[in-house]
Amino acid sequence: MVDPLKERLDKLKKFSESAKRRANLYSDVAGIDGKHTANSLSALQKAPAPGKKLQKIGFLMLWVPEPTGVTCAVGGPMIVAGRYLEKKYNSATIHDIGHATKNTMSSIHDFKQSVM
Repeated sequence: MVDPLKERLDKLKKFSESAKRRANLYSDVAGIDGKHTANSLSALQKAPAPGKKLQKIGFLMLWVPEPTGVTCAVGGPMIVAGRYLEKKYNSATIHDIGHATKNTMSSIHDFKQSVM
């Protein structure tokens, strides 16, 4: 025969374990909300683009009227450096990666349909 007190004790142990697991999960989720995590996620959402910034500053320096021409001498190389950085620096965000993945999946699907 099954003892009703043992059944009740087993039920309480299960509830206690469930509550402990839930509390641990909530404390882990709360630990995610840190400054470093927020900085990493914001960097993924909007990546910096130093090449574009250098190009914009270079174009502004070229258009600034100045009698000595120093800004023209500095603006040109800044534009060239900006273009180089734009080619070499990957400023892709999660949004861009999602679009590339979607395009790749559609081309794989099209290829699969053409083969079958």
